[in-house]
Amino acid sequence: MTGDEILKVRSLCKSFGGLAAVDDVSLQVRTGESHAVIGPNGAGKTTLINLLSGDLPTSSGSILFREKDITKFPTARRSRLGIGRSYQKTNIFLGFTVLENCRLAAQSRAPRPFDWWREASSYGDAMEQARRALAAVELADRTDDIALALSHGEQRQLELAMCLATAPQLLLLDEPLAGMGTEESQKMVDLIGRLADSHAILLVEHDMDAVFQLADVLTVMVNGKVLATGAPAEIRVNREVQNAYLGSSDEIS
Repeated sequence: MTGDEILKVRSLCKSFGGLAAVDDVSLQVRTGESHAVIGPNGAGKTTLINLLSGDLPTSSGSILFREKDITKFPTARRSRLGIGRSYQKTNIFLGFTVLENCRLAAQSRAPRPFDWWREASSYGDAMEQARRALAAVELADRTDDIALALSHGEQRQLELAMCLATAPQLLLLDEPLAGMGTEESQKMVDLIGRLADSHAILLVEHDMDAVFQLADVLTVMVNGKVLATGAPAEIRVNREVQNAYLGSSDEIS
């Protein structure tokens, strides 16, 4: 069941010189909702995620998180407020153990800049948060393994665990199924589906089978603009969307 609006995006724009990568985009995400953003390559989907996470500054428009205007907040401050994100390319510390990766993420939630000489393992709260996150993504039995030894799918699970270790309320997931085979993709779909029970999720993904399996709401972007927003069943039969991106309704049934 969906609840209150946790994220409100109003007339968001991002230009690079004369190119409007995101052009007057507005959308909302509610608690307990999976909201997928789809569209062809170059539609502005990843740029939108980067604006929401703080990795890019906006040109104009506003971003509200739990009614607080965070448009000018840096990435770290957004993270501490409860926004977590994953990236198209796996973003983990390959030479560290699985647990160390998650512990570092958990520590970022409450940095202690003057504790230079304290053993990292002595932060019991961060260690516990890291272990909970790994259990949530089914990596609890891999804590002592070096991240480089994990399969691609497991590395994506680890990145998601690192995100969860920061105790987010909103998850921004940028192509979480990228590079996965069928079995790994379905495992990630099942995992994201479980997380949707306790998190708001904004998802960018090209795998249409996964999108229609996961999403409560779909926003279609083309050339930086929102073409349509609605329930998956509405988007599936939207003629403009079919012509611009999805193809015929027979192709996506």
